[in-house]
Order: sequence, then structure tokens, then C-alpha cells
Amino acid sequence: MEKLSCLELCAGAGGQALGLEKAGFEPEVLVEIDEASRNTLKHNRPHWNVIENEQCDVKLFDGTHYQSIDLLAGGVPCPPFSKAGKQLGKEDERDLFPSALRLIDECRPKAVMLENVRGFLDAVFEDYRCHLKRQLEKMGYVTDWRLLNASDFGVSQLRPRVVIVAIRKDLSENFWWPKSHDLNPKSVGELLYDQMASRGWKGAKKWMKQADDIAPTIVGGSKKHGGPDLGPTRAKRAWATLGVDGMGIANEPPEKDFVGMPRLTIEMVARLQGFPDDWRFTGKKTPAYRQVGNAFPPPVAQAVAQQIYYCLMQKKIYSLTG
Repeated sequence: MEKLSCLELCAGAGGQALGLEKAGFEPEVLVEIDEASRNTLKHNRPHWNVIENEQCDVKLFDGTHYQSIDLLAGGVPCPPFSKAGKQLGKEDERDLFPSALRLIDECRPKAVMLENVRGFLDAVFEDYRCHLKRQLEKMGYVTDWRLLNASDFGVSQLRPRVVIVAIRKDLSENFWWPKSHDLNPKSVGELLYDQMASRGWKGAKKWMKQADDIAPTIVGGSKKHGGPDLGPTRAKRAWATLGVDGMGIANEPPEKDFVGMPRLTIEMVARLQGFPDDWRFTGKKTPAYRQVGNAFPPPVAQAVAQQIYYCLMQKKIYSLTG
């Protein structure tokens, strides 16, 4: 497969980057301000160019050196639009859409792919969305967005996310949104049974039968709020119906004679997010869990990025043969 180039903003612990990689994109640079996430990226892909100096801050990053990239991608922070927060939008200091627009203007990639939370589509942000679309149109892009559910792409989790795609006008006719998978994802029990049983827990099979549905949305929290647990009270109740104690994260799977509801480990949550088992998250439990919980599931990123790849490659093939 011929590789296309990409630049990733707010790369986190690599969820989107993994999806892009599998779709045929090779990162020229990854920008991420969180040190623990950068360490995870470097640990798993030592050859990736992860920015380490002051330009790891998207607000300070200079995109003029990357004007030949095919795709600019990123998961700009969700708290400005999240229903779990105050939904301050452009008034939130964490809103990085303006920085993303600046970098798109500096790089002028062939395509753009940005991910955010479902709250981005709320009526209160209609003017914000229209402004974003107008700005991208002025730069020569055709822009659209979709609310995609991770469970439609093989992820065992109810995780709706908005994906914004902008394609340069002369290339846009070949882009189509990905279709959902025909098969339902595995239940939490089916997906995690081998991990739950890995230390000989006698109750693993009984637990697997109870955990017979996909997971609720995994919540990563932020540095200001939230620790290593599975979310607010309503989410914890949903986890309890699956036989999971959502009050914290375990260091190891349950022992042989464990009694009660088990807690998930970092590795289990990562599998529920669609990460491969060999992807390692560096740092202590709280920052490691936050990396996993805030990630864009790789299979969803891959599904969208594949469509962008096909779109760009079709135009390239036509140019060579036309």
C-alpha cells in the first residue's frame, strides 16, 4: 500500500494515529502537549516524530514547515462542547478549533479530519459550526460532519463521536462516509473473558454471561476533574448491570477466589476502546487510564481515514492515467 502523509494535532495516546496508520497514512509529525501521552507514543512507535519542544502546544505549533502533507487530523479537546461540562464553546480556554483553523491555513493539506464529542452538534453551537464551515470554505474545502457510533465499527462500546471531514474542492467528489459493519460487536463478557480468567478466577464464566451487552461510553476525565473510575453515577450503574465495579480501576484481573464485582484493568479498558493488546500505556494508573479513556477508538478512525485515503488516491490514479 502506498503511504500518504499526515500531521496529527492533539494526538493523545495514539488512538487516531493507529487508525490512520492502518488506513495507509504515515505521520510526518504528531503534536501532543501531555507528557504521559507523548511517552506512550514514543514507547510504541519510536520512529514517529513526536514533538518534544515548546511546539508540542498546538497554540504554538508552526505549520508552515508541513505544506506538502496529504491529511491534517486531530482530536481537539472536547470539554468546551461536552454535556459533562459547562459547554462554553469558544469562551472555553481549551477550545482549540481556532488553532486548528490556523494550522489548516498554514499547511493547506488535501484533507482534514477532526474528532469531537456529540455535544458539538447541540443547537447552542449552530453558529459555531456555521463559522467553522465558512472558514474552511474560504480556504477551498468542502466540509461535512457525521455522528458515528463506535459500536457500528466493531468496537464493543456505546461511544458516539462527531467526525468532521473537509476535502479540497477539486478532490471532494470521491469522498463517501464509511458504512457501518453488518455484524454486532462482541459483548463485554465475550471480549474480556480471557483477561478476567487469566489468573484463574472461578467466577469468570458466570461473569461473562452477565456481561452480555456492549459497554457504556468510557469516560477519561480531565486533569482538572476525574480519576481512574468509569464515570459519573449513571455510568457506574450501567457498568454494574454488566457485573463491573465502576468505582475504580484494578491493577490486575481478579484472583482465583475473588468474590464480588470485578473492576476493569487498564488493559481491559484499552481493548474496549479498540486498541490492540500490544499497545502499551506508560505512566501511573491515573494518567494511563486517562489516556485510554480520552482516546478516539482506532477502528473508527481507521474507517473514516480509509475513505479519505481512497478519495485522495483515486484522484492521484486518475491524474497518472488521464
